[in-house]
Amino acid sequence: MQNAMTRRSVVKGAAVLGAATAMGSLLPGTASAAPKKDEEQPKKLPVSANGWTIEKEANNVSTVWTRTVAGTGLKVDVRIGDAEALLLHVVRRFHYEIEQLSAVDLAGWRAIEGLRKDRPESNLASGTAVRVRPGASAEGGLFEFQELVLRDILADCEGVVRWGGDDKQVDESLFYLDGGPDDERIKNAADKIRLWDETPSAGAGVAVDVQAPTRRSRADRLAGTQRSGGVTAR
Repeated sequence: MQNAMTRRSVVKGAAVLGAATAMGSLLPGTASAAPKKDEEQPKKLPVSANGWTIEKEANNVSTVWTRTVAGTGLKVDVRIGDAEALLLHVVRRFHYEIEQLSAVDLAGWRAIEGLRKDRPESNLASGTAVRVRPGASAEGGLFEFQELVLRDILADCEGVVRWGGDDKQVDESLFYLDGGPDDERIKNAADKIRLWDETPSAGAGVAVDVQAPTRRSRADRLAGTQRSGGVTAR
């Protein structure tokens, strides 16, 4: 009898303790405090005009590093990965087919201070833009055939690299990614360029006929779209 009473007392006591614990979790003023508002929503990192994260510096805890432009003897600070593949392709073809460049003719990453944050030039601060012939930003800096080649280069990039010569505030020296980090077109175009780079008969440095009907048609269609402000993904 005594053992039975003891067992019943233990079970009853455990049930009461469990109920009290459950009730305590429903009452205000418990030990588990709600997370602070700034902990729930971490601050967003600043981005350039095309939506890529701005970097404070290059070559040190950064996505921006100095890269060699193969076959040209040039180097430029650019965002590694897809931006690197696309922008270096533009630079290489420009060097081979439009005008031979020297070190002073190429510039990449720049700190956001001194750049207009609401303009495409801010893309330099995220490593997703380069300047080719920085002193030649005014309109009309290319001969007709040079622009024809340039249009073919942009068509290589499937419309995800934009030329500042097509912007309302013209800057013919500027080339930048025309899409954000989640834009699948950028990855696809970069994959194509990387495959070309691994193929001896393709890519920059291989002679092409930019006036061939298929290439000319492709380039003209893209030029019309980009001049009108299209092919922009954010």
